[in-house]
Amino acid sequence: MAHTPGAPLASAPRLRPEPGGRERDSPRVVLDDVSKQIVELLQHDGRRSYASIGKAVGLSEAAVRQRVQRLLEAGAMQIVAVTDPMSLGFRRQTMIGVRCSGDLERVADHLAGMEEIDYVVITAGSFDLLIEVVCEDDDQLLEILSRVRSFPSVTTTETFVYLKLRKQTYSWGTR
Repeated sequence: MAHTPGAPLASAPRLRPEPGGRERDSPRVVLDDVSKQIVELLQHDGRRSYASIGKAVGLSEAAVRQRVQRLLEAGAMQIVAVTDPMSLGFRRQTMIGVRCSGDLERVADHLAGMEEIDYVVITAGSFDLLIEVVCEDDDQLLEILSRVRSFPSVTTTETFVYLKLRKQTYSWGTR
């Protein structure tokens, strides 16, 4: 299929402003059906070859590689190895609920900047933030908790210690 000069590429994920013209904090990436198929295939098997994906979606290996690169650059997806930290020798994995006063975004940004914290979300409900931490031992967890609790605006924390990982998937598909 020929590309008309000046026309947008159908294969390029496009960033779209939120309704009303305002940009969202995380711009939405609009995917065509083929890009959605590629994402879903990679969610099932992140090591699947571009040639194999191309056969499944009707594109060349090079075209799949380009689409995947665009999705990665747009921040729409990551391709990573997901592990069970407990099986790799880490002795503590926790979710920590954080209640704050003051500037919630500032607290979230600070916590997101801590190398030991893997996951930070701003939530609705009884906690303002949820953060996830994987630790080598209880001493490391105590040190991290101390740093989190000492940050101005953090009023309380509640720690949920993971005992066993039963399910962890990232295959929710695309919209």
